[in-house]
Amino acid sequence: MARMKFLCDAERCIECNACVTACKNEHEVPWGINRRRVVTLDDGVPGEKSISVACMHCSDAPCAAVCPVDCFYTTPDGVVLHDKDLCIGCGYCFYACPFGAPQFPQAAAFGVRGKMDKCTFCAGGPETDGSPEEYQKYGANRLAEGKLPLCAEMCATKALLGGDGDVIADIYRQRVLQRGGRPQTWGWDRAYEPEG
Repeated sequence: MARMKFLCDAERCIECNACVTACKNEHEVPWGINRRRVVTLDDGVPGEKSISVACMHCSDAPCAAVCPVDCFYTTPDGVVLHDKDLCIGCGYCFYACPFGAPQFPQAAAFGVRGKMDKCTFCAGGPETDGSPEEYQKYGANRLAEGKLPLCAEMCATKALLGGDGDVIADIYRQRVLQRGGRPQTWGWDRAYEPEG
């Protein structure tokens, strides 16, 4: 069975935020919640890099390890999901996640900030696939429809890849080989300067 993964190619990301907008629109994510965000490293410095960050659906998810009510579960595809009916809003998952993926609707003390929300890899939740209850709590279930996450599909430069981890690794490996295996070879000089 495929193990679903995300990968963001920092050499291709142009910080357009199409992935963020696609996610918010597809799932009607509430105000103040960002299941996906674009982070820029060395902003304003030549050679800055941007990457799209969300839940990375870890093989051994630290959020699941610290959850006191075991609201996290992993699908056969390797997608880490959570059950909002079990979540108590304690925030432990937020502190355990190295990517800052868990989000809460209110900035308040433990237990009163609301149910946790995070990227679902467009796989819905524990409710029946395609049901109104599933959509209301978790957003669209594109995987059940045979589609990939919308954030990856909407990426204009194909910097954000989502899908079977083995396929994603092969695509990225091919890109690195085409770049000559060196950083900084995909950029202005490569794209706009004539050869030779």
